[in-house]
Amino acid sequence: MAAAVESVAPRYRRHETARVKLRRTDLWVALSALTAALLALPLAPSSWHGPEAASVLAVSATALLAGQRWAVALVVMAELLLIPTVLPRAFVIESALTTELMALGSLIAIVPGLLSIRRAAAALVLVTGMPRTQQTCRRFHTALLLGGIVACALPLL
Repeated sequence: MAAAVESVAPRYRRHETARVKLRRTDLWVALSALTAALLALPLAPSSWHGPEAASVLAVSATALLAGQRWAVALVVMAELLLIPTVLPRAFVIESALTTELMALGSLIAIVPGLLSIRRAAAALVLVTGMPRTQQTCRRFHTALLLGGIVACALPLL
């Protein structure tokens, strides 16, 4: 009996350690997404509806801060939709220095959320109610990547 308890204990500790690391990652993604949203929100409205995407990003980052792990999917999708608004303001459009700095800061703050796109795909599979298999997660991951590429390329056309 004692041997069985000892063999379970390391596995339980690994599980708890992984859970703590995941919470730290969620906190980092949520805080950076909230920063990106707050920096992008005051930018002037454009044809791509940047303030709306920034407000969705702020709400989903708040949900992620509250411990709702499914919100990482919304954070990544909102960040993918925010990139086409912020990118031209940071590099292409001639505007005030404060606007360029806010757009550049927003782009930098978007990076941690975009790096968690695989977790977002897995969460999106669970949100849609489909069975979570490796193949479905890959399909959702590919769809998110293609959606981000299309969203970034569409304003350039």
